[in-house]
Amino acid sequence: MSGANWLQLLALIVALAVTTPFLGTYIARVFGDPPEDGTDGDGTDNGGAGEKHPFGDRLIAPVERFVFRLAGVDPDREQRWTTYALSLLAFSLVSVLFLYFLQRMQGWLPVNPTAAVAVPASTAWNTAVSFATNTNWQSYSGEVTMSHLTQMAGLAVQNFLSAAVGICVAVALIRGIVRARRETIGNFWVDLVRVITRLLLPLAFVGALLFAGLGMTQTLSGNTTVRTVEGAGQVLAVGPWASQEIIKELGTNGGGMLNANSAHPFENPNGLTNVLEVFLLLVIPFSLTFAYGRMARDRKQGYVVTAAMAVLLALSMAGTLWFETHGNPELTRAGTTQAVTSTQGGGNMVGKEVRFGSAGCGVFSAATTATSTGAVNCAHDSMTPAGGGLALFNIMLGEVSPGGVGSGIYGMLIFVLMAVFIAGLMVGRTPEYLGKRIQTGEVKLVVLYILFVPLMVLGFAAVATVTKMGLDGRLNTGPHGLSEIVYAYTSAGNNNGSAFAGLTVTNNWYQISLGLSMLVGRFFLMVPALAISGSLVRKQRVPATAGTFPTGTPLFTGLLVGVVIIVVGLTYFPVLALGPIVEQLGL
Repeated sequence: MSGANWLQLLALIVALAVTTPFLGTYIARVFGDPPEDGTDGDGTDNGGAGEKHPFGDRLIAPVERFVFRLAGVDPDREQRWTTYALSLLAFSLVSVLFLYFLQRMQGWLPVNPTAAVAVPASTAWNTAVSFATNTNWQSYSGEVTMSHLTQMAGLAVQNFLSAAVGICVAVALIRGIVRARRETIGNFWVDLVRVITRLLLPLAFVGALLFAGLGMTQTLSGNTTVRTVEGAGQVLAVGPWASQEIIKELGTNGGGMLNANSAHPFENPNGLTNVLEVFLLLVIPFSLTFAYGRMARDRKQGYVVTAAMAVLLALSMAGTLWFETHGNPELTRAGTTQAVTSTQGGGNMVGKEVRFGSAGCGVFSAATTATSTGAVNCAHDSMTPAGGGLALFNIMLGEVSPGGVGSGIYGMLIFVLMAVFIAGLMVGRTPEYLGKRIQTGEVKLVVLYILFVPLMVLGFAAVATVTKMGLDGRLNTGPHGLSEIVYAYTSAGNNNGSAFAGLTVTNNWYQISLGLSMLVGRFFLMVPALAISGSLVRKQRVPATAGTFPTGTPLFTGLLVGVVIIVVGLTYFPVLALGPIVEQLGL
């Protein structure tokens, strides 16, 4: 890595360390229950968690009240977990249907300067499900397939809404853990509106202006033809990219307006925007861990989750950087220099943008697969087998390092409950977490949560590797071909959206099966998470004793990291051994 790469990485770490505690405190103020004594329960100031009037309330509250009246929502009426889940599912169903029909009708609708025609039915289905589930998997070229209206009123809107839904589930699960002897976990419609008005929209507004100032295009014009230095004509796809790029990254969505995604200079003009995009991927997921500590009135619990996520991300990022910056050993043996020099970035430059190099790819790749984001600034299919394998393993973790907006924190809290259960087995006591006993019902739901996605991912991948309809899309054979198929279903099932592009997924089999994978990976996990919240919220806290396993310590952090790695490793190691591991060993 060059000195500039190290400075960029340091700037990223400092920016996250400074920003996330403040943003986490703000989130806690918006969604937390106000404590009676204004403390964390241990005599320390809670930083404003659950205050009745968080920052910006005088400006935003009237807008929210208008929206609630218009929608017929009583903001003071909370819901049981079943009603919360049904509201979420109904809203998501409407989102899928609206986006599907918008794509099918875009050829007859206005704001279509590129004369985009109706999207084919299977592609429209796949895209509608993809964006409504925060997956943002794309099997098409955005600049030639979607109209500006579809991009703005359909895809960009879903970038806000799907991200907000994930945060709603996270907040609901935290309430279930924190509250005691209650029946309700909040109101989905109130949480949805507040996530958008108080968090996503303000940040996106400022970020869009910043991105436009840094060189991203922001216009409603159609394609522009320019003359190159050789005298030839070139068509440039322009549009409202800055306003969509900000929520694409901030909401860990990832769906790009242009086929090259964040490798395109109109979506990622320079090194500064590249660092900012990585920052945006990580800022809300890590902020939610700080919000959790404040909402739980026990900041150590938030620090444990933060540390576990940071350790997993650091290990992944260090490994990816190592393999990508050290290049391909076959090229080294052939006498090709892959070292950093004044004229080249060094390392494995296949599929890389020369503006960012192998190090920029490694950092971005680790961040985008550690979160539920499909944005890429390099071709993951062209990474070294081990580098691409680490990207794949990141997604297999369930994207809890730090995961997507909302999905990362509630996914990690599920692993926390699993770790607490294992610790209870070790000491021969009924496991407890924050004073609540973790019993058979919660453990069954945790197991369902952990098993749903692997069963679906490995099942569909197995079918694709032995049937003509699955093999027809494969462009590569051997271990890499297997990795491409597994990556596709892992990415869809975990709502990531990135891909190994050597697999063609435009036939009906992949469009439909990947769409089903996205639905399972989103809602078959959200419902158990809400069910766990509904079960825990009814329980009474029991006082800690000498036999209570402490969960706010470095020891528990290590246990949590180990549980995540071992559970995922035991699940996916055979297919990883047959794919990226054996391919790397063959170099």
